[in-house]
Amino acid sequence: MNKLKMKTANKADENYQKLAALFPNAVTETIDKATGEVIRAIDKDVLMQEINTAVVEGKDERYQFTWPNKSKSILLANSPIEKTLRPCREESVDFDSTENLYIEGDNLDVLKLLRETYRGRIKMIYIDPPYNTGNDFVYNDNFTVSTKEYLANSKQLDKDGNCLVDDLESSGRFHTEWLNMIYPRLKLAKELLSEDGSIFISIDDNEIKNLIKTCDEVFEEKNFVANIVWQKKYAATNDAKGFSTTHDYVVVYAKNIDRFDRNLLPRTPKQNAPYKYDDGDGKGLWRSDNMLVKTFSQSAVYPITNPNTGKDYYPPEGSCWRASRETMNVWLSENRIYFGKNGKGAPQLKRYLNEVQQGRVPITWWNFEEAGHNDAANREVKALFESKPPFDTPKPTTLIKLMLLIASKPDSIILDFFSGSATTAHSVMQLNAEDGGKRKFIMVQLPEVCSKGSAGFKAGYKNICEIGKERIRRAAKKIADENPCAKFDGGFRVLKLDSSNMKDSYYNSPESDASLSEKTDDNIKENRTPEDLLFQAMLDLGIPLSSKLTENVIDGKKLFNAEDNCLIACFDKELTDEIITAAAKQKPVYFVMRKSTSTGCEKIFAAYSPNTIVKYL
Repeated sequence: MNKLKMKTANKADENYQKLAALFPNAVTETIDKATGEVIRAIDKDVLMQEINTAVVEGKDERYQFTWPNKSKSILLANSPIEKTLRPCREESVDFDSTENLYIEGDNLDVLKLLRETYRGRIKMIYIDPPYNTGNDFVYNDNFTVSTKEYLANSKQLDKDGNCLVDDLESSGRFHTEWLNMIYPRLKLAKELLSEDGSIFISIDDNEIKNLIKTCDEVFEEKNFVANIVWQKKYAATNDAKGFSTTHDYVVVYAKNIDRFDRNLLPRTPKQNAPYKYDDGDGKGLWRSDNMLVKTFSQSAVYPITNPNTGKDYYPPEGSCWRASRETMNVWLSENRIYFGKNGKGAPQLKRYLNEVQQGRVPITWWNFEEAGHNDAANREVKALFESKPPFDTPKPTTLIKLMLLIASKPDSIILDFFSGSATTAHSVMQLNAEDGGKRKFIMVQLPEVCSKGSAGFKAGYKNICEIGKERIRRAAKKIADENPCAKFDGGFRVLKLDSSNMKDSYYNSPESDASLSEKTDDNIKENRTPEDLLFQAMLDLGIPLSSKLTENVIDGKKLFNAEDNCLIACFDKELTDEIITAAAKQKPVYFVMRKSTSTGCEKIFAAYSPNTIVKYL
C-alpha cells in the first residue's frame, strides 16, 4: 500500500526532473551560500553545450517583459500547498446529482488543487479579473508594496533613499501588483485547458497592453486569437474628461492555435430574411442571385433560353455566366434557374438557404445590440433579485453566451475563476436550456466581504460568494419557468477551500515509520468528516469533484463509491475482512482506507481485484 500525498505537486521539482531526464550530465550539486547546505543545481556550461544556444544572464541586453517581483510570482505558481476543498451540502443545490461546481476560496490555491484532476479537461475559460483602478487588490498574494518600496525595487531610489532619477514614478506600483496577481493564475489556467481549448479575458485600457504581453509569454504569442472590442455602453458619459470610454476588451488566446476549433455564430434573422421563396419540392427556402461573375471565361459565354418564352439571354459584353454550359444545363434540369415571378424574365440563380454557410464567422467588434451592455447587465440582475442589484459591475449574459457559442461544445467544462456575480454560470445554464447542451461550469470566487454601504451589504449578503450562489439559484428557477420543457442542470456542488484535513505529523512522518503509522487517527484533524477526507482523496487521485457519489453501509461501516467504482473508500476504524472483501469484489480502480484498520487488506485485494491500487491515510 502507498500513502496518499494529500498535497499539491511541487511544479518546480517536476520541471527539474524533466530537465534532468533530458540532460542528466548537466545535473550537479553546489553549496547554498546562505545556509551552507548542499543543494541541487544545473551546470550552465554543460547545458549550453547540449542545446548549442547562448544563455543570456545578468544585465546582458535581451528582449524581455519584466517587473518587480516577477520571479516570486513564477515561484508562487510552482510551489506546492497543503490544502483541500471541503464539501458543503447545506449550501449546495442537488448535491448528489449536479455536475456543476461552486468553489469558495482564493483562486490561486484552488487552481493548484484543480491542476492534476482537470489538467487538459477545460474547454473554455472566461475570467473578468479586477481592473487596475489605482488601488490595492484583494488578490495581492503578499506582494503588496508601499510606494517607497516600489521606488526602491524599480531602481528609482538608492539604498539610502536618495533619488536616482529626476522625476519619480510611483503609479507603476499598481501595474506591478496587478501583474503579480494575474501572472501565476494564468500559468496555472493554461495547464487546465484542453489542447483545443481557449481563454477569454475581459479587460480595460489600463492593463490591456500588459495583459497581452503576459499572455504572449504564458500562452505563446503564436496562440493569440483575437482582441475583441466590446461596446459596453450605448451612450457617452457627459461629465467624462477628454473622451468618454464606451468599450472594454475581451482578449482571446488558444492553448494550441493549430487545434483551436472555433464555432460559427448563428445566422441572424436579417441574413435569412431574403430566403423567402419555397417551391415545395423539399429543397427548402431560396433567394434569387445574380448569374454573372467578374472573372471572364469564354467557355461561360453562351445563350440561356427561357423555356417559357423561347427567348435567348446572353451575358453583357465583357462578362460571362457563373457556370459552364454543361453545369448550366444541369441547373436547368434541377429547376435551379429562376425566370422571374411570371416566368418570362431573365435567368437568375436560386440560392438555397441550406447550401450556404450555416453560421457567421465571429468578428472582433461586438456591438451592444448583440453582446449587451452594462445597463442591460444591471437590469438583468435587478430582475432576478427584484431589487437594486447587489453587485456593482456584472457582465451581461448575452456577452458570455457569445463566447460560449464560439468556443464551447455541448458537453464542455467551462471555468471562471473570478466568478463574481456568477454571470458565467447563469449563461451556461441559459444556453443549455436553449440548445439542449450539457455544458458544466466550475465557478471559483474569493469570499470577499461586502463593504458597508455597498448594495450587497444593504441587501443582507455577507460576501460576494453568497451573492453568486443566490444568483445561480434564482437564475435556474427563472430559466426553468421560462423553458418548462428544457432539461438542464440547475444545481451546483459547493466546495470550500480550507487547510488540509491532515495534521502536520502526516506530512512530517515517512511512510516507513511504523510507530507513527499505527497512530493514524492522530494525523486527522478532529473536526473533519469522512466526506471531507473523501474529497481530498479524490483531489489526490485526480477524480473529478463532480463525480457521482454513493454510500453503502456494511456491518455499520460506511463505504463511499465515487464515479462508478473508480474509487471506493472507507475511513472508519477496525475494518473486518468481510468489509474489505465486499469492496474488493467491486473491483475499483482505487481503494483508500486508514492504514491500521486491516492487516489482511493486500491479500484480499490480491485475491479478488489484483489491479486495484490500494492507498492509505
